[in-house]
Amino acid sequence: MIREPLIMVCTCEMAGRVRGKGFPASELPGRLAGGVGWIPTNGMISALGPIADSPFGAKGELLLIPDQTTETRVDFGDEAAAEHFILGDIRQLDGTPWPCCPREFLRGALAALEDMTGLRIFAAFEHEFIYDGVLDRPGAPYSLDSWRRQGVFGEVLTAALRQAGIRPDSFMPEYGARQFEITCAPAIGLQAADQAVILREITRASALHLGHEASFTPIAAPAGIGNGVHIHFSLRDRQDRPATHDAALPFGLSAVAAQFAAGVLHHLPALLALTAPSPVSYIRLRPNRFAPTTVYLAEADRETSLRVCPPPPLPGTDMAGQFNLEFRAADASASPYLALGALVRAGVDGIRRRLPLPSAGTAPPLPASLDEALTALEGNEAARDWMAEVFLDAYLRHKRAEIRMTETMDEAERCALYAQVY
Repeated sequence: MIREPLIMVCTCEMAGRVRGKGFPASELPGRLAGGVGWIPTNGMISALGPIADSPFGAKGELLLIPDQTTETRVDFGDEAAAEHFILGDIRQLDGTPWPCCPREFLRGALAALEDMTGLRIFAAFEHEFIYDGVLDRPGAPYSLDSWRRQGVFGEVLTAALRQAGIRPDSFMPEYGARQFEITCAPAIGLQAADQAVILREITRASALHLGHEASFTPIAAPAGIGNGVHIHFSLRDRQDRPATHDAALPFGLSAVAAQFAAGVLHHLPALLALTAPSPVSYIRLRPNRFAPTTVYLAEADRETSLRVCPPPPLPGTDMAGQFNLEFRAADASASPYLALGALVRAGVDGIRRRLPLPSAGTAPPLPASLDEALTALEGNEAARDWMAEVFLDAYLRHKRAEIRMTETMDEAERCALYAQVY
């Protein structure tokens, strides 16, 4: 059988889904400049499929331009086509960025941080997901038995990530039913979010090639354990020197890192609209689920919204280089570009205003629903500087339409649906 290799240029948009257009891989050099045609309303496709409310209608022309640094090709060694895609930027026909481009949203946040402080974000996304190729058995969390029963999936996934140019860090059975966790090495700025997108898709592809599925849904059953995306991050200067740690200050945070953290905490209710942006995200964010429910900073607490992660005080440990913060109020219904971009924007605002960390004992509740989070985002004046007016309007419409699509479902039906979606 004669075949011609194809490649797909993709964007990870407001629903956290990866969409795009394919073309013959031999044409990639020419497409790096001209891209492929795209339309504004493509970005309004809901996580569930229908386009319910678009400010763009059928009008407008855009280009989806591949970024060659993100080209991903993984050959699984069977007769199936290789996994071959490339991430890109959405631009207007004159080449300028489209105001609703997710990668451009993150790029703008990173530029704001560096322009103000000379600092950059060094980050990694820690993902939890459900793999249906292993049985749910009593006593399975973290067990060697679960590790054994997943068979070669972990090895296939690790090899696939290396082919994709991502350095795997850890793979483990987690606490939930059939739940696993995969982490990768951190990267600077935009590359960290690109890696998160690639990691999710390669995980799904690895499962598929073994005849199974991987789901990154925020939660698969109302009484179950949720799948979080924990964003580990630290600050580095232009010479790549760590700038997050100061042993003499509270929590070991440098002055600028403390202000950044204070900004994140200050804006957290609005951030949730971008970091936990599905109706089922808020089923996960409930007490006693190792998930955050209030706004506070802590060290040894897996239910905190923002956790300080000091490395073990072992001889030879590079304390400053490994010291980081972990944002725990995110999941994979979020586009990594929007989640990290919002986090950075909030941190920049904290630095600009020299915000102090909240006093001990202060822990207001997080929004209890996506609707509450969207209201917080809409009412947040700072967010109007983070997102172009057209982008904020489109985002609010997009998410409120998704709420309407699921409002007649009970929680079990919602969870079952989103387990298929993600």
